[in-house]
Amino acid sequence: MVDKTVLARQFIEAIPHARALNLKLTQIGEGEAEITLPYNEDLIGDPRTGVIHGGAISTILDTCCGAAVMSHPSAPGGTATIDLRIDYMRAATPGQTVTAHAVCYHITRNVAFVRATAMDHDKDLPVATASGSFTVEGK
Repeated sequence: MVDKTVLARQFIEAIPHARALNLKLTQIGEGEAEITLPYNEDLIGDPRTGVIHGGAISTILDTCCGAAVMSHPSAPGGTATIDLRIDYMRAATPGQTVTAHAVCYHITRNVAFVRATAMDHDKDLPVATASGSFTVEGK
């Protein structure tokens, strides 16, 4: 039997975009995942403030959600994003690592549903939240 957490880790590490952003899968299993995005000046969206571009935040949330789906006990294989809503609450603090945590909370025959949060050092005030639906392949 294939270990889904190993499969999810290999999948994320093989995505060129994830490698370019230096995303690191730090935790995965049973429908939950955590990924970090280290601060990088190449990702700055506003040179005046040093804030990371929102596209990098979108990427970490989307990737983390996909990993959570892949590691869910009821998910047989790969996944793809169907729909992802992101609510940006504030800018990530310049110089801080951003951490995303996602939970796959429901799976049907064809669709998985996920919620995620992106945070920096201030765990009480998220940078962004996401909710989305993802394909369930091979079920």
